[in-house]
Amino acid sequence: MNQTAAVWLLILLAFIAANLPFLNNRVFALWQPKRLPTGSPMTKAFWLRVLELLVLYCLVGTVGIAFERLIGNVFTQRWEFYAITFSLFVVMAFPGFVFRYLLRRA
Repeated sequence: MNQTAAVWLLILLAFIAANLPFLNNRVFALWQPKRLPTGSPMTKAFWLRVLELLVLYCLVGTVGIAFERLIGNVFTQRWEFYAITFSLFVVMAFPGFVFRYLLRRA
């Protein structure tokens, strides 16, 4: 895999992973919470969505490090790199957040 393909694949993976917590009610898109007594599906709490976002950020970062190792040397990063990449990850999650919390549903 060349460097350009790896970068675009990582960006696509990050966009999908950032929006995943907001686009479904399953935890990590695998586990469905139990239903409420009324029969309506229980939605995930906001803190659970944020925790899921953090875990998916770490997972995408691990894939990025694997791509970097596959292409060449892995460079050490300081805290500024992780602060910036997490900020970009949160910005990528904005469409899912808008869909979940800001759009009106009829």
